[in-house]
Amino acid sequence: MDVDRGVPVMAGAGLPRTRLSRLVVTDFRSYVRTELALDGRPVAFVGENGAGKTNLLEAISLLSPGRGLRGAAYAEVARDSGAGGWAVAATLETETGPVRIGTGIEPVTEAQRSVGIRSRAVRIDGAAASSSGALAQLLRIVWLTPAMDRLFLEGASERRRFFDRLVMGFDPSHGTRVNAYERALRERNRLLADEVIDASWLGGVEDQMAEHGVAVAAARIETLARLRGAIDAASDTHFPRAAIALEGELEAALGNTPAVDVEEAFRKRLAQMRGRDAAAGRTLDGPHRMDLIVRHVAKDREARLCSTGEQKALLIGIVLANARLLATRGEPPLLLLDEIAAHLDEARRRALFDEILGLNLQAFMTGTDPVLFASLGARAQTFRIARGAVLQTA
Repeated sequence: MDVDRGVPVMAGAGLPRTRLSRLVVTDFRSYVRTELALDGRPVAFVGENGAGKTNLLEAISLLSPGRGLRGAAYAEVARDSGAGGWAVAATLETETGPVRIGTGIEPVTEAQRSVGIRSRAVRIDGAAASSSGALAQLLRIVWLTPAMDRLFLEGASERRRFFDRLVMGFDPSHGTRVNAYERALRERNRLLADEVIDASWLGGVEDQMAEHGVAVAAARIETLARLRGAIDAASDTHFPRAAIALEGELEAALGNTPAVDVEEAFRKRLAQMRGRDAAAGRTLDGPHRMDLIVRHVAKDREARLCSTGEQKALLIGIVLANARLLATRGEPPLLLLDEIAAHLDEARRRALFDEILGLNLQAFMTGTDPVLFASLGARAQTFRIARGAVLQTA
């Protein structure tokens, strides 16, 4: 890696409350080892397609629970000619002082190679964390990628995953509950497929599904209300206002029924529908069926019927509203925006950059042409990416 450290860092006034000041990536995708010094300004990674820009965003995204912005298996992100392991480390600046965070997997052993399953380790200030969920207590990360441009056209699962990540910004334990629900869901589906109709066994699994499922739905409803308020309050945004709603049986029931009653009704329905679900090969009721519904308010049109540009602008508006809300709560997220400027006209690019700077948070953006970020000028750090090498240019 080649980093030019001769570029002066801007003064510290107005730095984001939570930000990365150092990022080290080792044996990750196209990088042998790369270390970046970050000063809190928005960051632009510029380079040709395939240079490794998105790889850096992916590395940052793995400083949160889950598989990152590409959803890749942990073993897949290891450098092809490396030993099979990888590491991402960072210094997180907070109001109470710096925190060292890191994650990765050790080089592969023959036993692991045959099994094919790898788990990652997480360390906070040198101490091992029990799971990646600990990262959510320290840092919120939200991302937009080109793959999400079809969010309103694809199946509900991607919209559900997108919204659940927004929920985690307000409730870091939400991901743990989602995982617990999905484990119970898989177990119920397996028991039904194997024709294990044991009332006590299935009942225990369904108890878990009801408990975790209602908690998941309740957290979604709470976040929906917050986001609606933030969207309605954003009178000076240059992005279209979105009307957002959740389409799901549990989410609807919680609107006018106490959670304890919804939980009991869900538990009973699961028991009643075992035969139907066994025939279908899957569970047909529950929060894993929820969908996010979005409308373009000014045009009174569903997002899926809008143009590609309008869909992109709606998505950016939702993410900015989420970031604005988190920032007002004192928990500004990191924004990872992959190829964000390529499909925006100059006016919208300027508006996006101005909103990011106004929110006083750290954003990481990628693009093939430095002209895309010209309006940021000295307000951003710019790094040129080429074949796994990084050069700071501004």
